[in-house]
Amino acid sequence: MFMKKNFKKVTVALGAVAFGVAATATVANADTTYTVQSGDTLSSISQKFANDNSLIQTLAQQNNIQDINKIYVGQQLVVKTDGQGTDAAQTAATAQPAAQATTQSAAAQTSQTTSSYTSSVSGSEAAAKAWIATRESGNNYGARNGQYIGKYQLSASYLNGDYSAANQERVADNYVASRYGSWTNAQQFWMSNGWY
Repeated sequence: MFMKKNFKKVTVALGAVAFGVAATATVANADTTYTVQSGDTLSSISQKFANDNSLIQTLAQQNNIQDINKIYVGQQLVVKTDGQGTDAAQTAATAQPAAQATTQSAAAQTSQTTSSYTSSVSGSEAAAKAWIATRESGNNYGARNGQYIGKYQLSASYLNGDYSAANQERVADNYVASRYGSWTNAQQFWMSNGWY
């Protein structure tokens, strides 16, 4: 996780944070929910829905985004539209990029039956843990970003070759307990630094 700090800072500055998560958009009445994918920026999302950069500030305001240069893979953005959408928005909503297929394939290959593990976190700790998982991988045990693997984007060396869901949960709990003392502390650190 220590080298992850520099990688995260660079990717946040570029407006992209991870690889292999596909975008989805769902039209419901006059609003669209868009899931941020790797490489997205508010500018590129604005282009998909308005064919220009006119939505950047609106997207930031509607989604309580303080820094328009920081959005995260898996983050869900509400885009207020007239329900019509552009061809680009329709394409974004229906496309199934090769990266998604690769991620799904990796997830299917990840064994989740090597051992069972029940996390002891609950309440605000469980909420903080879920929050981090959403930002790190979109809750995907098969997500990969260089040497970082799984739902909590743990270093491959921490997982010792066991990428099962149970091991990812156990190692994540142990890592957070030893480094931060709690998931809520880890979440606060993540919110300040863009990584944990």
